[in-house]
Amino acid sequence: MIWGGSILSILHLPQTILEKYEVYERNHAIAILMTDFPEEYADIIRILENFTFTKEDILTPGGRKSPIAEKLDGEFYKSDWIEKQFKIKISVDNVDYHTPSHKVDCYKNRVGVEIEWNNKDPFFDRDLSNFRLLHDLNALSVGVIVTRTEELQEIFNSLGKGASYGNSTTHFGKLKPRIDGRSGGGCPLLVFAMKRGCFVG
Repeated sequence: MIWGGSILSILHLPQTILEKYEVYERNHAIAILMTDFPEEYADIIRILENFTFTKEDILTPGGRKSPIAEKLDGEFYKSDWIEKQFKIKISVDNVDYHTPSHKVDCYKNRVGVEIEWNNKDPFFDRDLSNFRLLHDLNALSVGVIVTRTEELQEIFNSLGKGASYGNSTTHFGKLKPRIDGRSGGGCPLLVFAMKRGCFVG
């Protein structure tokens, strides 16, 4: 399923992506990626088409990041994406105020990707605020968020991990109302939410 995108955008998304992800678009993000950032768009589509997670990925304890988030990050890093923090300086009456941005998980050529597999849902507020600020400062053209759908809860419950993936964690049901409420401002946004098609058992 795709939310919020134009018919043209829908026709250009590979069927393999629509089978594995719910997709949400805001402010013509797909068209901008395809036209102005074809290399970055190709990276995103290729990585997400090939991405799967397993029972072992879910059951393996994570450290700073879960194995699933690290697996996705790793694929982007192999394609020359980097973790990026922007140094922002605002001057008021000749006084400089330094306000560094939050780190973007994966960044390449004005496109930022955040992986939100299983954080607390306020992390969505941080991501959207960061994307909005960077877009307003002309440092980011498109923000992409990869998260999960609520339908995966059935898999987590069946593996005895349901309590670790509660309603207050990062999933599409928590993200969409924030975007609809304009938390991302005018930043073009593209969301991929993993469905059961990403799970290979």
